Amino acid sequence: MIEIRALAKIYRVGQSEVRALDGVDLDIARNEYIAIMGPSGSGKSTLMNIIGCLDSPSSGSYLLDGERVSAMGDDELARIRNRQIGFVFQTFNLLPRADVYHNVELPLVYAGLPAAERRRRVEAAVAAVSLQDRARHKPNELSGGQRQRVAIARALVNAPAILLADEPTGNLDTRTGDEIMAIFDGLHASGQTVILVTHEAEIAAHARRSLRLRDGRIESDERH
Repeated sequence: MIEIRALAKIYRVGQSEVRALDGVDLDIARNEYIAIMGPSGSGKSTLMNIIGCLDSPSSGSYLLDGERVSAMGDDELARIRNRQIGFVFQTFNLLPRADVYHNVELPLVYAGLPAAERRRRVEAAVAAVSLQDRARHKPNELSGGQRQRVAIARALVNAPAILLADEPTGNLDTRTGDEIMAIFDGLHASGQTVILVTHEAEIAAHARRSLRLRDGRIESDERH
């Protein structure tokens, strides 16, 4: 599904260069469950942003389902993001004045789907995270774990090829974090490709493959 070759990302800070990624080669197959780890400044967030089409590499190539994403402009990247990638963030990023239903529905509105299809997909996504009885509640009426479930439902509603999660349990207590990881485990078991970015070994242990970055390069790549 993902084929990355000689990927580099260079940021210019004043007169100096920062190589956030420095020649990364990576293949990720459909239905993989992979954790990307590394210390602060290792390049893991930069790699996630490029995989998620939120950023473009300075050099190298990135193919997603055979499409050369690394050569795309902003409009094409937006199309890929909306249709192929679901995002789950540590801070949930929910609209505070919208209820669960409308937060989950938002990507479908952007995609221009008709109302009946939107309703069918939203109801299925909300059911997938067991929040049917909270569909008309707003984020401030939900617990942290419930808010992250909403974020997961929103990420799933467009049936993305890839589910990208950036520190998905970072704002949750241990028990709630375990519940959220059980959802990711179930999604992977049902065929979803899941990519986690985390610094926590116990979270990474849920994945079937762990990728560790250091100084913009892959330090280790283990399957377990």
